[in-house]
Amino acid sequence: MANNNSSQTSNWKSSLNPPPRDLRPQTSDVTGTSLNIDFEDMGLPRALLMGIFEAGFERPSPIQEAAIPSALSGRDILARAKNGTGKTAAFIIPLLSKINVSKPYIQGVVLVPTRELALQIASVTKTLSKHMGVEVMVTTGGTTLKDDILRLQQPVHVLVGTPGRILDLAGKGVADLGKGCGVFVMDEADKLLSPEFGPVMESLLGYLPKRKEQEGESVGRQVMLFSATFPMIVKDFKDKHMNNPYEINLMDELTLKGVTQYYAYVEERQKVHCLNTLFSKLQINQSIIFCNSTNRVELLAKKITELGYSCFYSHAKMLQSHRNRVFHDFRSGTCRNLVCSDLLTRGIDIQAVNVVINFDFPKNSETYLHRIGRSGRFGHLGLAINLVTYEDRFNLDRIERELGTEIGPIPREVDRGLYVAPSSTEEEQAIQAQREREQKEAALRQQAQAQQQLQQRNQPVPAHVQPQLQLMQQAALREQAQAQAQREAQIRALQMQQQQQLAAAAMNGGRR
Repeated sequence: MANNNSSQTSNWKSSLNPPPRDLRPQTSDVTGTSLNIDFEDMGLPRALLMGIFEAGFERPSPIQEAAIPSALSGRDILARAKNGTGKTAAFIIPLLSKINVSKPYIQGVVLVPTRELALQIASVTKTLSKHMGVEVMVTTGGTTLKDDILRLQQPVHVLVGTPGRILDLAGKGVADLGKGCGVFVMDEADKLLSPEFGPVMESLLGYLPKRKEQEGESVGRQVMLFSATFPMIVKDFKDKHMNNPYEINLMDELTLKGVTQYYAYVEERQKVHCLNTLFSKLQINQSIIFCNSTNRVELLAKKITELGYSCFYSHAKMLQSHRNRVFHDFRSGTCRNLVCSDLLTRGIDIQAVNVVINFDFPKNSETYLHRIGRSGRFGHLGLAINLVTYEDRFNLDRIERELGTEIGPIPREVDRGLYVAPSSTEEEQAIQAQREREQKEAALRQQAQAQQQLQQRNQPVPAHVQPQLQLMQQAALREQAQAQAQREAQIRALQMQQQQQLAAAAMNGGRR
């Protein structure tokens, strides 16, 4: 029986089609788990496990390890973890595990502060639930309300969106949240509870099922809050609307371990020239460049294009359809550089981004933290460079103190090892070179031993041995040529594999 179970397990796994493994090194932000458990140990439905593994997940990150088991038990969750460490999957996985697809109504709501983040989380939810038959809908402002109303005439199990639009749909009686919406998730909760969204959130909670006491336990709805920062307003919400939440705090330090931070003192008129220098010297996979206003975003994007670099831009005043297209094309790797306002500071997960540049230095530490968190996603390496004017110097010192981090002066040459993953090709070249050195040393040792033996005998090299020596030399030359050809073939194969991995990272950037 045990053998049959093992065979069945291997059969369903072997039928999956996961993306190429990401071989880049990762920091302890995502590898430093304590319980050493796998997704299969969590009691998740097999259909969900299939989606998890096909999405490229291998083992839970610390926030996933800490949050998922408690969320599965039904407890409210209050989780604080760094950007880019797997928070999305930490709430989507337990939410999906509770969905009953035979019931055609909304059973889970995920609220986010921006439209781009809503699209990303809906994409992750669809990816993880591809084998479950779960119907996922995304709704945001800036799109046609009529289309959303028509979509809600069909079965919807998970609703992902921004607070204003979901409140509008609930208020019109189109989105029925009171029938069976048992899971209510707030991602980037600090922003959702700010004065901009706070009243909307209070209204939305009124449409959810009320808590009931059953056999000494509170049932009816589960509330989960996730964010990188938790101001006092979050505590007030917890005391008012959450029931004995399981609190998780993985913020031993605020900034990601894999992100190296530098500043460069410049005059305002020197910024574009400095940016051009950075483009020419850095090895950029993809970069995000932040400005403090929408006007500066468009002007800078035009300047970068004039310099001859591919560049998109995005800000809140653009049409939603245009923003969606820019976001999709940048994630797919169509363009290398994206200039934007703080619209994209929260939650946006594009794995190929390894450099963030603050063209305009932010005014507060929270914005700075979210901006630089766009690189070094999911434990990988990243670089954050800040162009700082004389007027910014006080903000620089204050943000360093508040975040307890170090932002150093940029060196003349930035070490590629700080923000570029070690190349598989370089590693293979180093291994091959080491092998060739060892072969040469072994040949030299054998030659020295032969000469020493002949010298000891004080005899000339016999004539009949000379042809053998020549054959040995020719054989050695052929082996060297074969080794060189093999090395070049391996390098080509590894380069192709690396390109596939980068393409996969771009296509699946939002999967965690």
